[in-house]
Order: sequence, then C-alpha cells, then structure tokens
Amino acid sequence: MPFSAGVFTRLVLERLEDAGHLDNTFDLHQEGRLGNAAYRIDGYAFDEDRGRLDLFTTMYVGETDPGRVPAADSARAFERALRFASACLEGLASKLEPSNTDASDLARRIETEASTLTGIRIVLLTDGVMAGSAPDDSDWRGRSVEFEAYDIVRLQRVLGEGETRADIEVDLVALGGAAVPCLHVPSFDGGYDAYLAVLPGEVLSKVYDRYGVRLLELNVRAFLGLKGRKTVNAELRKTIVEQPSMFLAFNNGLVATADEIELVQDGDGPPSIKRLKGLQIVNGGQTTASLHRARRKESLSLEHVAVPVKIIKVGGADLAEMVTSISRAANRQNTVQLADFSANDPFHQEIETLANNTWLEDGKGRWFYERARGSYLAAESKAAYRKTEQNAFKLQTPKQRRLSKLDVARYLTAWGGLPYRVCLGGQKNFQYFMQRLKDGPPPPPDTDWFKRLVAIGILYRSAERIVRAMKFPAYGAQIIAYIVSGLSHRTGGRIDFNRIWARQAISPELEDLIRSWAPAMDAAMRASAGQLNPSEWYKKEACWTGLQDALPPLADPLPPELTYSDAGGGGAAVAPGGSGVSAADYERIARCMDIGGATWLEVAERGQQSGVIHWKVAGICRSIASYAAGGWQRKPSAKQAKPALDAYVAVERAGLLNPVTLAE
Repeated sequence: MPFSAGVFTRLVLERLEDAGHLDNTFDLHQEGRLGNAAYRIDGYAFDEDRGRLDLFTTMYVGETDPGRVPAADSARAFERALRFASACLEGLASKLEPSNTDASDLARRIETEASTLTGIRIVLLTDGVMAGSAPDDSDWRGRSVEFEAYDIVRLQRVLGEGETRADIEVDLVALGGAAVPCLHVPSFDGGYDAYLAVLPGEVLSKVYDRYGVRLLELNVRAFLGLKGRKTVNAELRKTIVEQPSMFLAFNNGLVATADEIELVQDGDGPPSIKRLKGLQIVNGGQTTASLHRARRKESLSLEHVAVPVKIIKVGGADLAEMVTSISRAANRQNTVQLADFSANDPFHQEIETLANNTWLEDGKGRWFYERARGSYLAAESKAAYRKTEQNAFKLQTPKQRRLSKLDVARYLTAWGGLPYRVCLGGQKNFQYFMQRLKDGPPPPPDTDWFKRLVAIGILYRSAERIVRAMKFPAYGAQIIAYIVSGLSHRTGGRIDFNRIWARQAISPELEDLIRSWAPAMDAAMRASAGQLNPSEWYKKEACWTGLQDALPPLADPLPPELTYSDAGGGGAAVAPGGSGVSAADYERIARCMDIGGATWLEVAERGQQSGVIHWKVAGICRSIASYAAGGWQRKPSAKQAKPALDAYVAVERAGLLNPVTLAE
C-alpha cells in the first residue's frame, strides 16, 4: 500500500506521543464544508486536566527531497482545522452520516463540553519545510487559540535527536507582567549557577498550561491525582482554598533546571529573571500540576499563591548526571522511591539489556527497546555512517521490531486485564503502569519474560492490523484493547507464547478468531455504553467488569496457540503436545472465575470435613480461592477447573453451602 497522508499522520502522532509532546492522540480524517468554507482535520486529542482540545491537520508532500510549504497554504490549513471546531458548535454532529462514527462522536463531544474548554491548539503536521512561522495566538469564541507546527525540520530535531527541551521558552515578563527578582548563588567550581526566586502561582500555572508534561520530562514521577493514599495533592488544594497566602510557608517548592537564563538588573538592586529557555521541573511536578488543576478545572484563584523555586543553570557539569543527582537527592525528602524513575528505572534498563541479548530463533535478528526517547533513530543514524553497519542494523532490528516504553505499558496492561487503562491514552496508561510497578514490584525480568512480552506485543499488533483493516466507523483503538484483554480473560492468560515468539507471528486461525471477535466485541461495548459517551465509558473499570460476562465464546477447533498442553497452574504456556486444551476447558475456567473466593473456601472446608470430596481436590479449591483473593492475577488451569467444578456441584447438591455465601 502506498504511503499516504493518513499513515503519515498516525506515525507522527504515535512518535510525538512517545516523545512526550502529545498525549492521548487519535488519528481521524474528516473534511466537509461549513457554508461556503471548507473544514478539515486529520486527528485530535482531549487534555482533560488542562481542559484543552488539540486538532491536528496534515499537509503531506510525499517527496524524497522535502519542499517548502508556502505560508499561504499553511495558513489555510490552520483556518480549516479551526473551522471544524466552529462547525461542531453549530450542530455538525447531527448532520454527519452515519451518526455512530469517530467524527460524529468527536463533534458531539466538542459541542457538549464546549463550556469546559479553556483553549484550543491547532497543530500542523507536514513532511515539508515551513516557509514561515505559525500564526500568533488569538481568541476564538472567548477562548484562547494556539497555533503550532511540526515540519520535517522540527520533527527530525524532536524525534531524531530526542531534543524536547529546546523549544521551551518561558517569557516571565509576558506571563506575569514583570521579571522575577532572584538571588544568584554561583558554585565554587563553576559547574553550575543557582538562582533562588519566588514564582507567582498564576505564572507557574500558565507555564504548565502552555507546555504540559513536557516540563516534567526529566521529573521522576507523574502527577498522582488528588485522591491518592498519601493525600499530598489534597493538602495542596486545601492550602490553596483556605490559606493561599501560606502556600510559600507550607510548600517545599520546586527544583528546576534551565539551559539558558536571561537576567535584567535595575540599578543596584538584585537581578531579575526575564526569560528561561529549556526549563525543566525536576522536583515539584505534583505542586505544578495541582496549581494548574486548581486554576483550570476548579476555577480557584492563585492570586495570593507564591511558590519558592530553585533554578539550576548547568554549566560545565553534565546535564543528565546533574538532573539525576538532583532528582534522587530531592526525592529522598519524601516517600517517593527510586522505582518512580522512568527511563532510568532499573526495570527499563533490564528490558533494554534483554532486548540487546535475546536473539530470534534464526540467530540473525532481535528486538530494539527504545528506553530513551529517540534512541532508535540515533542508533540508526550512527549505523548509517558505514554501509555494512547500516545493512546489519536494518537486518537485525527493523523498525517493526522497535518497542517503546509506551508500547510495553500498553501490551502488558491490556493482557493484564485492564483495557480501560489503555483507553486513557499512552501517557496516562504509562503513569498507571509505573505506579503499579512501584506498588507491587514484580520479579526481575528474564529471557522467558522478555519473549512473553514480545509475543504479547505481536498479538496486540496483529489485532491492530486486523481491526484497522476492517474499517470500523469508530472506536477502533478501544476495540483492540478490549479484544486483547478479552482473549487473556477467556484463556486464563494461558496461550502458547513460545510458538508466537518462534514464528514472530500469530497463526491464521488466531487471526480468524480475532476477526470474528471484533464485530461482536464492538456490539457488546456499544450496548454496555447505552446512552453514555462511549469514548468516556470505555475508560471506566465498570465497563470492563460488565463486559467480562459478554465476551464472545471460544469454539473448537481452537487456534494452535490455544491448544497447548496444560502445564498446571503456573500460567506459562508450553509447547504443543500431549493432551490439548479445548473450548470446553476454557468455559470451565471461566465458570470457576464466576464463583467467589469465599465460596471456594467453603467448598474446600465443608466438602473435606463431610467426606464429599477428596482432600487433594479440597486443596485445588483452596488454591482457586487464593487466586480469587488475588484478583485473578493468577487463573485456574484446565486441570484444576474440572475437578474443582465437580467438587462445587457435589458440595452444593449435598446442601453444605451457606445460602448467604452461595448467593454471593
């Protein structure tokens, strides 16, 4: 299939999301006319925390040598995208046919949530070179509108070199009306300069409003929300509401780094900070996000809120080493653990090591784990200096075998039975994924674990390819996540990962199963949403809980990945052979999981005491009870399910089960 504007849009959005520039993006082409004027978009994103809508428009040239994009053409593209938002507020959703597409859903959402939108950003994506700059920010129906462009030059800088701080430029005079006085503290060895200052809360909120999570690229943790166990952010909000003038006294403030600091000085007084370039908040991300949420989402005044800040301008010292040291030292003051680090987290370092040392069955290829943003393109560029190295790199690690941190989080979260988390978008799902790692650290990854990860990734990508080819009118990404979680649930998480790893593909039979599941899953998901907004409903745990009883069935003959020889309760698939697993086995596993842990304990205790069941079978029932208590992280095997269900029926017929427990 020839490369198209749609493929270009999808790939660029995925890579910019990986790079932290965008979040929760969806590619969606929609064009039409509003009166005599045309509108067009190629994608969108909703930032709920900031109350902002991003609309993407694409100008794809498709030439080897990128040409210049005339300023008049880019201006028209920006206008067409903004006109789409206007059309939505004028009832576009009711005019689109059919009425159950991604476009109609987006139009309805913009129309119904218009009152909560604080701003719109129009982003131009192009493989050409911009002849001019993006238009200046303006107003649209009482809301701020920002215009931004990613041409091929900027895309190369952002994605090829991983430079994500370079274009963060904060003009404190423009944001707050005046430069911020500071105390300059030079270091003794010249490695850095420190500046102590107090930022107005309103200014800090505006900076976050403009740059979002990109300010926290070097931060060790994400915003954990206002309802966490430790209630740190709830305390911040309480101070903002009840004692805003005490915020400076109660809060530890921020630690930030900057590539450049522009100072101004009035007479003999202290210097003031006018402009910061390459700003990064390495400690204090929760404070920053909480202030922004208070201002944007809850309309709280930050007029009397002041935030202490220490800004480090790194000189001769290495920035990465300095930031790591600052982050670790600053975060020892509270309960943040080293597992909060992302790219530098040992978990991701171990995956990178496994990827580098785990070769495919033919010994000629391997997977590339992009632990640091842009590292794949950097390695590819490095290999390009010599023809032999370039050929070896392409042979060993082609682009289709590239794994990012967001990929790992998406695949493992979906297979782990949390599709609603995947539907939150790449960045938010990754935050939850890292939080789960911290709350319950898993055993260190090994080679078998890595092969299983890749196999799940191959399964997920196969589902993506199949569902996209079926051209569902809406919610394709959500259908994919729920199909993968549904397969994991139906099979008890037991499929032949070794087969998928060896073949680097799923079987035609499993492809056919996914193809048959997709429309059934789409129908079940829509039915569960009812009158609710589907895209929001699919992000709820209640959606997945209800769908577990409505999953499509499995039928014989099963795909070869599902007919492995049962290895007991270990949860790891083994090579085919021996007595295979049938669709009936999977149904029995599902029935076991419909019975609560308390009931399984009663079956074990009362059945054994009365002599209705053998003590070995009672042990199986106790094991299944422990699986239930663990939230079914571990699931019954086929060999466990059959005798356990027989025992359940025998104990129930004997009238030994407590009616209250049985009702549960």
